[in-house]
Amino acid sequence: MTTAAVAVAVAGCDNATTTPGGAASAPAPVTSSSSSAADPAAASQLAAATAKLDQTSFKITVTSGSGFKLTGAIDAPHSNGTADVTATGPNASVNIKTLLIGQDLYVQVPGITKNGTWTHVDGSRLPADASIGLRPNQIDPVNTAKLLSSTTDVHTTGSNSYAGTLDLTKAAGLAGVSKVTIDGYGQSASQVPFTAGLDAQGQLQELTIDLPPVNGQKTEPIDALYSDYGTPVTVQKPAASEITEAPDSIYKSLGAS
Repeated sequence: MTTAAVAVAVAGCDNATTTPGGAASAPAPVTSSSSSAADPAAASQLAAATAKLDQTSFKITVTSGSGFKLTGAIDAPHSNGTADVTATGPNASVNIKTLLIGQDLYVQVPGITKNGTWTHVDGSRLPADASIGLRPNQIDPVNTAKLLSSTTDVHTTGSNSYAGTLDLTKAAGLAGVSKVTIDGYGQSASQVPFTAGLDAQGQLQELTIDLPPVNGQKTEPIDALYSDYGTPVTVQKPAASEITEAPDSIYKSLGAS
């Protein structure tokens, strides 16, 4: 597999569309628009929940149909985490493993990383909309707090349940959706429905984003599940003999100039 395969994983959710007659179901569309006023209480509760993601450890699972899955264990206060990304496109499938220890990012990429080793990636060379699981200064793979800050019409739909619309033009590169894909959504990108749910402790439990159709085809929603708050996350730095520096080709495959 060549470095071009990396683009499959980076595109992630961009490649996950509904197959004809597929059994995957999407949540009912949210009919609110960005012109609707937000419920101040709902906005405050949701903001408080997302703020907790920076204050404790948690686990996350992000899926988009059968074409994209990310699992991660995050310790935001200590900037440590692990992630495993599997993405499947029309002609290829790739699995990327990521370790983040402070500002040091280590990945295992098929076709680039030799068996039994880790590739050290310079986070400062990664484009803003590139995601390979984790990255320095954006330890939450979905960057949930920034994503939800783009909504202006959040409201409650039930106990600990919320809905509204997101402006993805203000959140390019988040949740595995590239800027190229967002541009392709046109005006729809500024009013993307979402639903969110909190647990009994007021912690974010689920986030679903209903992406607009692409070329007339329905796109699978992004589903993010958050769990195991406060569970210790152990990340061990690879031995020096197991680390190699990332070649220029990996940065180019991720969109760097």
